Amino acid sequence: METLNSNPLFKKVATTLFIVLVAFVAVKTIREIKEISHLGKMQMAPTTINVSGKGEVLATPDIATFSFTVREEASIVSKAQKMSTEKMNAILAYVKKSNVEDKDVKTLSYSIYPRYDYQNGTNYNPGKQILAAYVVSQTIEIKVRKLEDAGSLLTGIGEFGATDVSGLSFSIDKQDDLAREARDKAIVDAQVEAAKLAKALGVKLGSMTSFYESNPYPMYYAKDVMMSASAPMMAGGEGRVTPQLPSGENKVTSNVTVTYEVR
Repeated sequence: METLNSNPLFKKVATTLFIVLVAFVAVKTIREIKEISHLGKMQMAPTTINVSGKGEVLATPDIATFSFTVREEASIVSKAQKMSTEKMNAILAYVKKSNVEDKDVKTLSYSIYPRYDYQNGTNYNPGKQILAAYVVSQTIEIKVRKLEDAGSLLTGIGEFGATDVSGLSFSIDKQDDLAREARDKAIVDAQVEAAKLAKALGVKLGSMTSFYESNPYPMYYAKDVMMSASAPMMAGGEGRVTPQLPSGENKVTSNVTVTYEVR
């Protein structure tokens, strides 16, 4: 009876498997030796250049924003609230009649707090604290999309008893569109600068490896544009003077930094 060791087919298969095993071990050993030989050696980083670009867009503001406060005080809270509410309702009715949309009228704060006076005070002692009144205060922010109406609105709410009118600012409705336009200009500026620098260095530009943009920001410039002072007179408003409000000009600026590989 023929044994496996004497079988030619078995010998051939065993020999083939041995050769494959030896080759596998050899390839793995060579790979590990190469990996070990690279340990501690610094990989060469690709050569790069950094360039900066700047883009600017000028635009005339089309939105005015300001805030005002109604403040009333009384010996009891309910009376102060009633007085404040009546005055504020009259102002908001006037604002709505002036074609300001509800979405552009926002309450910033509403507070009720006691106000104290001090009696028999000295330099070292504030004296006895007594309750003088309760104060109700409400602050509203208004966004005016028709700039020629801003001066008239400021005057009107003042005639209705608003106080602390402040925070007047001018902005652009489509600020994001201007920011994108400024960024596109900044990128083109950076590309032109990169081409010039590569030519001066005698190298060729490769692929872009990084991009960074600082947040676009508006800058304001004086401009000889005044608000209309032809608003109709209110009852009892004879001799009414509407303030002139120069709107200025906004400049949106974008700064970018671009990194290119060179070869």
